[in-house]
Amino acid sequence: MQQLFWKKSLLSVSMIGLTLSLTVTACSSSGSNNGNGGGDKVVTLRMIESLTSPNRTAIIQEGIKAFMDQNPNIKVELISPPFDQADNKIRTMLNAKQDLDVLEVRDLNVAEFVNNGYVEPLNEYTKNWNDFSTVTSVAQSVATVGDKLYFIANGLYQRQLFYRADWLKEAGIAAPTTYQELVDASVKLTDPAKNRFGFSFRGGSGANGVPDTMIQAYDSEKINVDDAMFLKDGGTIYSSPEAKEAVEQYVKLYKEGSPPDSINWGFQEQVQAFTSGVTAFLLQDPDVIQTLTDSMEEGTWATAPMPKGPSGKALISAGGAGWGITSYSKNKEAAWKLISFLSSPEQNTKLSKSHGTVPIHSSATEDAFFQTGPYKTLLDMTNLPDTFINYKPPFQYPANGQWGTVAMESGQSMLLGKTSVEDTLKKWDEYWVKAKADMEK
Repeated sequence: MQQLFWKKSLLSVSMIGLTLSLTVTACSSSGSNNGNGGGDKVVTLRMIESLTSPNRTAIIQEGIKAFMDQNPNIKVELISPPFDQADNKIRTMLNAKQDLDVLEVRDLNVAEFVNNGYVEPLNEYTKNWNDFSTVTSVAQSVATVGDKLYFIANGLYQRQLFYRADWLKEAGIAAPTTYQELVDASVKLTDPAKNRFGFSFRGGSGANGVPDTMIQAYDSEKINVDDAMFLKDGGTIYSSPEAKEAVEQYVKLYKEGSPPDSINWGFQEQVQAFTSGVTAFLLQDPDVIQTLTDSMEEGTWATAPMPKGPSGKALISAGGAGWGITSYSKNKEAAWKLISFLSSPEQNTKLSKSHGTVPIHSSATEDAFFQTGPYKTLLDMTNLPDTFINYKPPFQYPANGQWGTVAMESGQSMLLGKTSVEDTLKKWDEYWVKAKADMEK
């Protein structure tokens, strides 16, 4: 069950500086060996999250409050930037070495942060952490670069297809099992006069998720699953004839089956379009399940496995984010004490149940909560490993941290007809050829 797992947050938080404590009158520049600051001194930890949403932030705040109740000499200030701005804010703070102790590191940027020397390896800390024995291998893998662990995942993610069961029943359409069926169904269900569209497209932040996944599915017979931006022959996934076929379908999906303004949509907009009855299909991680449950009538929506490519296979992967320590923190012992508390089976499972991710501890993943209802689709995919093939994302490449921005900007140009499919694929191919060459220097 360890392959399941899941990525991202819900709605943006408008407050840049949500804090759990007011400015304290006494601060220590470094913690004592036990991380408490010692005597009457108070250690203040500054912590920043990346995958912000109101519900998730509230749960994290509860965990931090419980930690501070147990550790009165440690105060925690939680910074919660809006989701779409969070990663850039974190980069800015790290670049300037602004006061920061604990940060949310993502699988998407961990190699970049390691390459720049921003984050502290945690291997020595985990040696004395009893709960580390139940942290799954998948949770460790997404947080590892080389042989060093750089964050403790707070949740794992894996995509699935969400669809309007009532719309499909009305139109006599079965849940799509392939990308071709998804495109065809999206086009058929689109009726701009009724403000109804097939697909919750995402052309803004995070836009590369769908075209990359489609290309990998179309390249499934050729792809190197251990280095999934590349084929077995050494070329990038964007260099194949199958990639061109996949991207042409992707363009059709936008132009004929999606709202025109979705070219600028991010996570929040695409989810809102689905819950408000504008779109029929949504490819997302299970952290949207709680939002769908709260916002939609029971029976109006359902889940299905990821669509497959022409060869009848889909590529899936686990993703995650979690808590790391800045390399320049003056309060590393206290920071680890906070991380280990928030990462305990009790606290992590509570966050996962409330936010829709799978917990990182093997003991918690046996909970029936994660094996029923909309979560069952993920188990179904895991039980068919020859059809839903697990691959290793390119987390080890420092260039992966900027790939989303590059793909978004060039992808929008293609969707608007300013750049051809061929030229766009060439640009993407060149980016990853360079990324590999730079890493091998």
